[in-house]
Amino acid sequence: MKRAEDAGTAWDYAVEGMRGDKAKVIVEQFIKFDLEITLLTIKQKRGPTLFVNPIGHRQERGDYQESWMPAKIGKAQLVAAQKMAKKLTDALGGAGIFGVEFFISGRDVYFSELSPRPHDTGMVTLCSQDLSEFDLHLRAVLGLPIPEITYLGASASAVILADRESESFEISGLESALKVKNIDVRLFGKPATRKYRRMGVALARGKSTDEARRKAKQAASKVKISYT
Repeated sequence: MKRAEDAGTAWDYAVEGMRGDKAKVIVEQFIKFDLEITLLTIKQKRGPTLFVNPIGHRQERGDYQESWMPAKIGKAQLVAAQKMAKKLTDALGGAGIFGVEFFISGRDVYFSELSPRPHDTGMVTLCSQDLSEFDLHLRAVLGLPIPEITYLGASASAVILADRESESFEISGLESALKVKNIDVRLFGKPATRKYRRMGVALARGKSTDEARRKAKQAASKVKISYT
């Protein structure tokens, strides 16, 4: 809806298409944002809630394409995001890592969505620190201690995408992608491709997030999927 007068029509449309029998809808709003971040929130089985440094990310078609760390946000914005993330995860309960996404618009911080598991944008943690999101998730669930997360510098990830549907394909270009220092490639071992399906991820570290992003995207572009 673009005007207050559209509320009735929007309500009728939402209720007619809903599942279940409760006349209740979620109202969302378009947000013009400067940056989208993931705040990996670690809810421990034993111990306080912890946070990984904020991760910047870019999406296309609703799917993550690249992520980087650290994201450039102010201290007040980070504190606001952490407070919201803790409130949400406390209400949900359980233990493990939650991928909590936010929009940063000027000085404002808006909650976007939450995934109750290791997050796709968090794959950058495979190269950005000593304990990846998967290590942290396991420790939190098992009640093992997380004394400190040691960060290794500016880092980035970029996805390797298929462009069609196939069950017969080959992946090449790893040797070329891995020639550059501080580059790694993880292939997911998926048995079939489809358009825009993530088949792997390139990881990179650099002197700055801009350099790390450039290196990750270059490495991802060198990994080719051939269909047979």
